[in-house]
Amino acid sequence: MSETPEDPLALEQQVCFALSVAARGVVALYRPLLEPMGLTHPQYLVMLALWQHAPLSVRRLSELLQLDPGTLSPLLKRLEAIGYLHRERNRADERSLAITLTERGRALRAEAEKIPPAVVERLGMPIDELRRVHEALTRVIAATSA
Repeated sequence: MSETPEDPLALEQQVCFALSVAARGVVALYRPLLEPMGLTHPQYLVMLALWQHAPLSVRRLSELLQLDPGTLSPLLKRLEAIGYLHRERNRADERSLAITLTERGRALRAEAEKIPPAVVERLGMPIDELRRVHEALTRVIAATSA
């Protein structure tokens, strides 16, 4: 009796499906952790980049987050409106916007430091396994960016 080959279009076999469902699920874990800070997940990613690299130009921030400036602009406006950052023209290049953190934005980092361990706890996976998942996803990102 011969085995039937796997269906190449089986939903549960698709990498894109697994990535999509996993991304939605992980982002949903962040939501209740970010709400007290007044942040959405995309805004949190902006803040992570700024905590690590501020000040940044919009262009550089766009590159780091792999978001087009049109998508980034509303996120920056909202973060400025709630007092976490300033957007100002770069004195050296008037065409460039410089993004800097406010005192309130810098202070938020201490609260945000609680988020990664809380996410790890909610996922219930060993940190080594999560690091391997991160490494694999980083390779997927590199492969799709080439």
